[in-house]
Amino acid sequence: MLAIIGGTGLTEMTGLEVIRRHSVETPLGAASTGVLQGTLEGRGILFLARHGHPHKLPPHRINYRANLWALKQAGATRIVGINAVGSIDPTLQPGALVIPNQLIDYTTGRESTYFDGRFRPLKHIDFSWPYDNSLRNTLVAAGRQAGETIENGGIYGCTQGPRLETAAEIARMARDGCGLVGMTGMPEAVLARELMLPYACLALVVNPAAGVTEAEITMSEIEAALDEGIERIKRVIGALLKV
Repeated sequence: MLAIIGGTGLTEMTGLEVIRRHSVETPLGAASTGVLQGTLEGRGILFLARHGHPHKLPPHRINYRANLWALKQAGATRIVGINAVGSIDPTLQPGALVIPNQLIDYTTGRESTYFDGRFRPLKHIDFSWPYDNSLRNTLVAAGRQAGETIENGGIYGCTQGPRLETAAEIARMARDGCGLVGMTGMPEAVLARELMLPYACLALVVNPAAGVTEAEITMSEIEAALDEGIERIKRVIGALLKV
């Protein structure tokens, strides 16, 4: 069953007919919210609001391990994470939809594995290609079916948050090859891999990153991009359920 992890701007799924609300509790503590199980356009789907509902959890305080575990327990067989991001690549304007194919993790101190020697025995997994290629291709096809232009590929740089980055940090990330910057892409992606769940990211650009333009980043700018972009993301999700 397809599971959607909603990020900033997507704390609830309009049109979802809820059949069951799963418990928020897991063996790893509380998930951000209970997983909603239901139907959307007649197809089964799971939904979890990454930051809680209402939006309250900062990126570094999210219990990612509990979230992914809760989705697995609820019956998820593939996961799409929705992420609001800044654009380091100046060709990606606010409103652009991007499906990254790589990521770099700049976060610190997050519980980032199930194989920590306590919850599960130590195990090393291959993470060369962090996103599931088949699911990425299916997302591209869904975007095409929904009439949405989607940028296929790019490197997502995940920072600690909740503050936005400095211009110098963004310049460093650009030198590293990052085209996108966000705060929630990790450890979500690696935890899905550890649970053997195909995972892909559908990123919505909501602002140019610090120093990419001379303009100051404002929350009103970000909120306007979210309001417009989330409706397009919902159309892509609807198409994904039919692909």
